[in-house]
Amino acid sequence: MIRFQGLTYRNLLIAVHDALATTLAVLAAFYLRFEGEFFTERLPLLLRILPYFVAFSIVVCYFFRLTTTKWRFISLPDALNIIRAATVLTVALLALDYIFVAPNVHGTLGTPNLQTPFFLGKITIILYWFLEVFFLSASRFAYRYFRYTRVRHHAKTEDASPTLLIGRAADAEILLRGIESGAVKRIWPVGLLSPSRADRGQTIRNIPVLGGIDDIEDVIADFARRNRPIARVVMTPSAFDPEARPEAVLMRARRLGLIVSRLPSLESGDTPRLTTVAVEDLLLRASEKIDYARLEALVKNRSVIVTGGGGSIGSEICERVVTFGAARLLVIENSEPALYAVTEALAAHETGAVIEGRIADIRDRERILRLMSEFKPDIVFHAAALKHVPILERDWSEGVKTNIFGSVNVADAALAAGAKAMVMISTDKAIEPVSMLGLTKRFAEMYCQALDRDLVSQPGDKPRMRLISVRFGNVLASNGSVVPKFKAQIEAGGPVTVTHPDMVRYFMTIREACDLVLTAATHALMPARPDVSVYVLNMGQPVKIVDLAERMIRLSGLQPGHDIDIVFTGMRPGERLNEILFAFEEETVEIGVAGIVAARPRETSLNVIRAWLATLQQAVNSEQRNLIVSVLKDAIPEFAGGAGPASQSAPAKIEQARS
Repeated sequence: MIRFQGLTYRNLLIAVHDALATTLAVLAAFYLRFEGEFFTERLPLLLRILPYFVAFSIVVCYFFRLTTTKWRFISLPDALNIIRAATVLTVALLALDYIFVAPNVHGTLGTPNLQTPFFLGKITIILYWFLEVFFLSASRFAYRYFRYTRVRHHAKTEDASPTLLIGRAADAEILLRGIESGAVKRIWPVGLLSPSRADRGQTIRNIPVLGGIDDIEDVIADFARRNRPIARVVMTPSAFDPEARPEAVLMRARRLGLIVSRLPSLESGDTPRLTTVAVEDLLLRASEKIDYARLEALVKNRSVIVTGGGGSIGSEICERVVTFGAARLLVIENSEPALYAVTEALAAHETGAVIEGRIADIRDRERILRLMSEFKPDIVFHAAALKHVPILERDWSEGVKTNIFGSVNVADAALAAGAKAMVMISTDKAIEPVSMLGLTKRFAEMYCQALDRDLVSQPGDKPRMRLISVRFGNVLASNGSVVPKFKAQIEAGGPVTVTHPDMVRYFMTIREACDLVLTAATHALMPARPDVSVYVLNMGQPVKIVDLAERMIRLSGLQPGHDIDIVFTGMRPGERLNEILFAFEEETVEIGVAGIVAARPRETSLNVIRAWLATLQQAVNSEQRNLIVSVLKDAIPEFAGGAGPASQSAPAKIEQARS
């Protein structure tokens, strides 16, 4: 069903243009076929038929979106739509001539010498098809070419930097379209270096492929000799494939004094824009393939709450949620500067989502309950936490207050507000924990796991809220992570500090981690409720921290041990050399989703966990560290750390709850 809604004055002008194009095509075809006496005799009848056919053509052009397509961006799909519209109109003209007109006018025109018994005839109709395609497309492509040449002129004259592109032709074509449309400014590509031999010797939108990536020095020198120095290099996504050796490209470009930028991947909906090349772009394996349609189906037109929305993970989740079409977003954050920054950044996206920010601490149970009750979320992403291992080893009770009691408050508030799901961001340090961070996060997992199981067991057919936990390791460039720390140390001239030469960690990008968190939520909310509530992200191969430090030093154009020293400072309390993804007794479950595996940790009843919580509350209030550690060791027997001397046993009421 065609709905004429939202049409503008510009659309009206386009409809008038297409009506005139159809009129000219019919008259021109008729004139070319029947020039002379035959044309004069048949013209009156043609003029009576023509208005009805032109009116029909307006509907056909609108149906094929010719009326609503912006001429500035006319492309191959639009050309195909022009051909489709012309073909439909030609078939309609054929039916009009052979079925409706010819039987009524044959023999009445006084033209006995006419070779065809039909009013228009096949030749006229064939001519019409070619003329209709021409008249509909000529103005459009002329305007497209006019805008293209104007953008090229401005790009060359407005301080545009001569730029060398690095990557495959398909990626370069996206960037070139961005330049032509005006989305990317102040650069003008003069050539492309491609890792693919199939691209060599070709041109992409008039930009030549000048060679392979190893030819960068020769190409730069050649342009310099011709007084056309290249000032900038842009690396497209394919330039970061391992076979393209991105490290070598970056080091060579910096050695040549070039500005290096990158074009982000467009698969996730990013607009074409240039950003600086971050070292973390070169540190990881290829990211998992994300099903973005699945993520859109999760949050589109829904109300979402993100706790800790001003942090590294929380702010990225907020950004992805509004990108995928959430109707409303409430950001809960206890830092005023962080809340202001994230809400301003989200507003700049202009996605149409209603974005609210609230100052609140997840430790404040009554406020969290009230905020969620008023907002009534569909999904809650719980990213608020204290996460720095050495700090929590010192200020152990603060970790209990935030990571345990704060998580309990968020889970209970989400349930009371009628949310469909709560997703808690956990950590790989919760697996066989050796630190207070791992202990508190594992306890929070246990509470969510027990509450999720308890909801399933309740009678009734009403869908129950899902509570899941998602574990992953270190996130590159997050607040307090090792990469920005190493960057700052390198910029300061060193030394770069590493705790232990054998320290190994898993790393992910913030974007990939958050997209996989949303993907885990889509699995948990499947109609057939999955029998898992803990998800573990695939983090690839672990990275040796000292190798990471050496690589970052080299990527900065320096030599480790010569320009920048690496100093080993010793392991800190609560650290271990190797992180693990699953506890010894945990069963792993393949769920059929790339990049995610489910785990089935040991389960504890909700009543027992609530008894532990009561004891923990007493211990925190009286600052009894030994009692806190005792309860946590009782709850998590696999704890292998030394968070302090434990008392002999937890209070007797825990044993009573078990029985």
